[in-house]
Formats: sequence, structure tokens, C-alpha cells
Amino acid sequence: MTSGETSGAITAVTVQQALVFGTRTLATAEIDGAGRDARLLMAHVLEIASDRLTLVLPDAISPEAQAAFEAAIARRVAREPVSHILGRRAFYGRVFQVTRDVLDPRPETEILIQEALTRPFTSVLDLGTGSGAILLTLLAENPLSKGLGSDLSEAALAVAQANCVTLGLGKQARFQQANWWNGLNGDFDLIVSNPPYIAAAEMPDLSPELAYEPRMALTDEADGLTAYRAIVAEARAHLVPRGRILLEIGPTQGAAVSDLLLAQGFKAVRVVADLDGRDRVVSGQVPNPHRRNVGK
Repeated sequence: MTSGETSGAITAVTVQQALVFGTRTLATAEIDGAGRDARLLMAHVLEIASDRLTLVLPDAISPEAQAAFEAAIARRVAREPVSHILGRRAFYGRVFQVTRDVLDPRPETEILIQEALTRPFTSVLDLGTGSGAILLTLLAENPLSKGLGSDLSEAALAVAQANCVTLGLGKQARFQQANWWNGLNGDFDLIVSNPPYIAAAEMPDLSPELAYEPRMALTDEADGLTAYRAIVAEARAHLVPRGRILLEIGPTQGAAVSDLLLAQGFKAVRVVADLDGRDRVVSGQVPNPHRRNVGK
């Protein structure tokens, strides 16, 4: 058996030959990071860590593994995210299960985590928790804290709960179905959220990979600020004195979201940039020892 291409199929005899074919296929389909994606998919098929792939490149690849790799490459060519093919995504040093029911946790969201950890907290509320990546990361980094994750989607809450169990955080985290504040009670030291912030007019210009993520978690079907208005309107009624709110934003929304917080009496409002210098998180703090019951 010789390496080559026959009717678009991989006819390689080694892992390396199959990997070369897969990389070339992804590159031809104009997939950014074709080599990286192909390596991740091959490691997944072979059930090994990606950093060990080099060790098995000369090895023969079984017909079963070859077929599985072909199928994974075809899914990626169709612009399905690698994380969905793998069923997991790394975030802040941990691995989270992801499905089409939740947003992929993204590296830029780690800016929100870093900002939250600059001050102690014992209770945290994550509005629109999705996979639970933000809430569960904060709880894992602060073992003495407890938190609540809410989401309108039952399917998303199931993913979050599964991640909670995997990470062994069942004693710290709980989850509740809710449409923003509807049905939520309690006071928190910290409120966090990565709400849908993409304006409806911007959706057609986004990458095709986003078609595999829940639209309701991406856009408000309006100007991209609907969720912020709802969150900020009642946030102070759920924060303890000197409690904080941290909101992930789109890169053009820093001023608008800051104004929403200032209008509700939050102090120390500031915008935090990501590693590319783009506005990424807006933070604010309850200013005095007596919270104002907004929206009650």
C-alpha cells in the first residue's frame, strides 16, 4: 500500500502521511490554523495528548482511525469548530465540555476571570452561565466561595452541571433556570456575565463557525445592548455593599455599558482591555454601605 490520494480519500499508511493529507485538505478549504487543527483532530482520534503526537508520527494508522480522522476533517471543512468535534474546550487551565447548546469559552474571557480574582469574594452570580466556564473557574480558583449560575436554556444548564460534576465543584455551585433576574433571589459579592452583545446587523459578517453556537447567546437581535440594560437595571438590588459587577463586552461597547452603570449609581466604573488592546470588560462597584433597591 502506498501513500497518495484516491477520490479525495486518505490512503496513507502512517499517522504522518494522514496528518499531511488532513492539513492540506484544511488549508485548501482556507481554514485558519490548518496544521494546528489537523494535529488536534488526529490526537483526538488516536486518544493521545496532542503534545505526544510527534512520538507516533511514524506509526501505522489503523483503518478505523483513518476513517475517523477523515470524518473529523470533513466536519472541520464544513466550518464546525474544533471544540465541537472534540466535545471540549480548554479555558483558564481547565477543560470544559461544550456542545452546540453553549458558547465556546474563549481566551479573551479570561480577562474577566483575572479581573474578578483581583479582589476576594465569597459569593458570585453568573448571569447567562452557558457552559459554566466563568462561574466554575472562579469557584475553583477561590475554594471558599459559593456561586449561582443562571441561564434561560435548560440544555445549557445541563452542560454547566456536567462540567460542575467533572470538576468536583458540586458543593460550591448551584444552577437555576432564569431569564436574567426573573426568579433570582439573594445578595452577592460579585456579579459576572458574558451576555449576548453582537448587534443583529453584525451577524451576517461573522465567521461561519458561529453558526454552530446558539444564536440567542450571541445576539439580542437588536443593538447588542439589550442584555446590559436588563442586567444593570437590577444589579444593585442583588449586590452587597461594595459589591462588584463585571461584564464582558464587545470592543465598541465600553462607553455605552459604562454609561449604563454610572446611571444606576455605580462607582469606580472602568473599562479593562484584552491582550490585543481592545475593550473587553466593564467593571463597577456599589459605592456605599447601603444598597439601593433598584427595580424592586
